[in-house]
Amino acid sequence: MRRFKPLIRSISFFMMLFSGVFIFPANGPADTAKGKYLIADSCYKKLRNSPVKKRLESEWLNCISRYESIYKLHPRSSWAPAGMYKAAQLYLTLSKLSGKKSHKSQAEDLLARINNKYPESAYGKRAKSLLKSIDANPKLYTKEIRHLKSKKNLTKNDSLIKKFNQAQKQAIEKKSSLNKPHYQKPSAIKPVPVKEIFSRDTTIADLRFWSNPEYTRIVVNADKESDYSHRLLKKDPGIDKPFQRLYIDIEQSKLGNGVAEYTPINDNLLKQARAGQYLPHTVRVVIDIKSFENYKIFSLKDPFRIVIDVWGKGSNGGTVPPSGQRIASLGKPEKPEKFSRITTDNLKSSDIARQLALGVNKIVIDPGHGGADPGAPGYFKNVWEKDIVLKLAKKLAGILRERLNCTVLLTRSTDKKLTLEERTAIANTKKADLFISLHCNAAKNRRAKGIETYILNLATDEQAIAVAARENATSEKNISDLEYILSDLMKHAKIEESTRLANVVHNSFVNGMKKRYSGITDLGVKQAPFYVLLGARMPSILVEASFLSNKTECKRLMSDSYQTSICNAIADGVTKYIDATNPKQL
Repeated sequence: MRRFKPLIRSISFFMMLFSGVFIFPANGPADTAKGKYLIADSCYKKLRNSPVKKRLESEWLNCISRYESIYKLHPRSSWAPAGMYKAAQLYLTLSKLSGKKSHKSQAEDLLARINNKYPESAYGKRAKSLLKSIDANPKLYTKEIRHLKSKKNLTKNDSLIKKFNQAQKQAIEKKSSLNKPHYQKPSAIKPVPVKEIFSRDTTIADLRFWSNPEYTRIVVNADKESDYSHRLLKKDPGIDKPFQRLYIDIEQSKLGNGVAEYTPINDNLLKQARAGQYLPHTVRVVIDIKSFENYKIFSLKDPFRIVIDVWGKGSNGGTVPPSGQRIASLGKPEKPEKFSRITTDNLKSSDIARQLALGVNKIVIDPGHGGADPGAPGYFKNVWEKDIVLKLAKKLAGILRERLNCTVLLTRSTDKKLTLEERTAIANTKKADLFISLHCNAAKNRRAKGIETYILNLATDEQAIAVAARENATSEKNISDLEYILSDLMKHAKIEESTRLANVVHNSFVNGMKKRYSGITDLGVKQAPFYVLLGARMPSILVEASFLSNKTECKRLMSDSYQTSICNAIADGVTKYIDATNPKQL
């Protein structure tokens, strides 16, 4: 029997070779061609074992892109043609599932390239043979297709629609059981056409930026949520690349028609941002860096966008990791590499005190909402938060300019919509010393009333979460996902200074209003994860100036005298904060 063992092993090897089945070790470095192939195989295994995933084009394309990345990154490896061949097989299966001729064409293109570029490999003859079989039998079905066609009295499309909608309904029913109002009721679900099922790539809509000599914020907007990863590349003296590069790969995505390939920035930190279709289903955004101290990348939702903050030297930045950290769409790092935590602020209390000792030279006031985003509706008809807070901001700006003899800027002075990340970017690029965001509160309970002031941090109670969710125009679920962002963005010094600012302003606000009006309720200083305060480089607060949903407070907010009283009380608090921080003049 021992004499036949070598022969048996040889026969087994050739059987596996021609059947397309290989047995690989269970592990391998992810940055090698072999490691990437194993990861792609793992992706495909999960796909095959999931009835729901098998009927979603995005899941097939996800696995295909992993196989395709092997020959893109390791073209000389023997694993390159293996990845190409497997990708071609999956494209053929997908073409039958989706009915798209483009998937079949991509499979044929891959097979032709294997035949031309790797003719001597084990996959050269197999690619040629598979190409012939496609031409000879265009209706060739794989196991997955035959499985889908097995049910009687159901066409392929009917089967897909039924199973997809059933899975979607089950998922929504499970979420609805949590009694979260933003989830759609199962009864409202409409059948999804097959074409919509097989068009799940995220579209990158546009790229915008704000900058000053020490700070640049870039925002990549997309039409829906997607996983992404990023990495900082060092300069390579052997390659004609004069700039260090930071890139972000957005998975299962395509570049929108209106997105420019090059976006010139040309400030002190960055040269430009470039966007392109790196892989068939991966958009890559590359940032060419002239000089920097640190950076931070995070995502926001509803709508989904990726925010890149870059700080220059001398801006008290933190340590930059040697390589990027993969971040999933739900905001939780996936097994990060070992490196120092990225932080956005290493300022100490004494540093801020010295800064303020020179005097507060610039304050940015942010009237919330605006334009197509009206904010909270008032108790009375045609009363909206966006209009009330704009009047408050203009009054407060005038009072502060007169009292403090400093520059006071508004993020908006007209009825226009600004994104939440744009408001913070304005404060940062204008080098503001203080940032005050003005809002009006609202609640389902029309008896709710009072004044409250917030700083950026994790929420302290359910009511604070609800307020942040409304002001962020997002869901409470998304608010809870911010914990990982806040752990990086917050430092004790900023919390302490913002808390001190909030306490002084809030106490002055409440006491000032109580002197002039009855029934003023003090709801206190609270913490919540407000998007508009994320990444602010100065002490920042958000003021909720009474409830528009309350009849009495809404009527007061509509009056000029009440608005003026609010602004005078807030200005008193800002003045006290500055006086307490500045050293006494002898």
